[in-house]
Amino acid sequence: MNMQESTPGRAAYTLWQMVLYMLRLGTLGFGGPVALVGYMHRDLVEERKWISEADYKEGLALAQIAPGPLAAQLGIYMGYVHYRILGATLAGLAFVLPSFLMVVALGWAYVRYGGLSWMQAVFYGVGAGVIAIIAISARKLTIKSVGKDKLLWAIYLLLVGVTVVTESEVAWLFIASGTLVWLLRAPPKWLGKGSMPAIALAQAPSMPAVSAGFDLSLLTQIGIFFAKAGAFVFGSGLAIVPFLYGGVVTEHHWLNDKQFVDAVAVAMITPGPVVITVGFIGYLIAGLPGASVAALATFIPCYLFTVLPAPYFKKYGKLPGVLAFVDGITAAAVGAITGSVIVIARRSIVDLPTLAIALVAIVLLWKFKKMQEPVIVAAAAAAGLVIYPLLHH
Repeated sequence: MNMQESTPGRAAYTLWQMVLYMLRLGTLGFGGPVALVGYMHRDLVEERKWISEADYKEGLALAQIAPGPLAAQLGIYMGYVHYRILGATLAGLAFVLPSFLMVVALGWAYVRYGGLSWMQAVFYGVGAGVIAIIAISARKLTIKSVGKDKLLWAIYLLLVGVTVVTESEVAWLFIASGTLVWLLRAPPKWLGKGSMPAIALAQAPSMPAVSAGFDLSLLTQIGIFFAKAGAFVFGSGLAIVPFLYGGVVTEHHWLNDKQFVDAVAVAMITPGPVVITVGFIGYLIAGLPGASVAALATFIPCYLFTVLPAPYFKKYGKLPGVLAFVDGITAAAVGAITGSVIVIARRSIVDLPTLAIALVAIVLLWKFKKMQEPVIVAAAAAAGLVIYPLLHH
């Protein structure tokens, strides 16, 4: 029996089935990290039963306490569960590649045709439609992760409030939530052995500082800057936006304000992880080499932060202290995800037409459980293309 437990085999699916799933999710998964995390739960845990609820929770907790983009890390962990390093690598690549190719194509069109005015119209509609998708995802995750547990509800509501007020994800609160549940539910007799692996994950290695005196080539500068972005930004893809703005626009003057806003819009209207906007930004700075370096530099740290601690999570994950810690972090994570729905809604729902698009989309998703999200996104984009020019002429 022990042999069976220690081998990652015994999966109900092949590695290529997982890779194809991640390719499809990366190609059609709209709605940013909140929605993508919800799709993985729905598809892999509930419908296909490839991944257990416990493994999913472990992956979500690890993705939340390690810096880097949430959905990409969870995707890497889903590949790791049964197929270890090879699975993690292929799942991560399959998840990120489709949206990377899309943003590079959009970057080429943007540079060639000077700005993308139609993008504002599309984003006007899509931004509102996406709210419906992420609201429904957040509701499902809340029911599944928090249930009727009063302690977890208190943590969840606190994180919703903090996220809405600060408009950012406060990383230390995730650790504090996990620690609180652990201390209350499984007071440690064996503190050193049981929960240290989970706590230790919070300690991100520091990047070497680069002195301004070096005359670094542009690609090296891009690599160093985006590696820092991947290594130091916690939470959902949107959390990386303020960091990118500070470096790309304010410090390095690689892009102007309008180009940067367009880059964020590109991330929103393309499927896959929001963080893939780094590919578009890299393309605007230095063409295809810039896009490739920016994307690799951003995703390599998040890959390492997932794969290196994963064996410890697997080994110690069944101890009562770690289970309690994971429960606390998961409640905090889902609270932050729900709070971010409200933050994004405030930015996307700007008038009556956008409110109408969001409400119609919510009703459709609620009534027709099998409706595919890309249908909603396409309809919202079409509505934006029609309505936006009428309002802004």
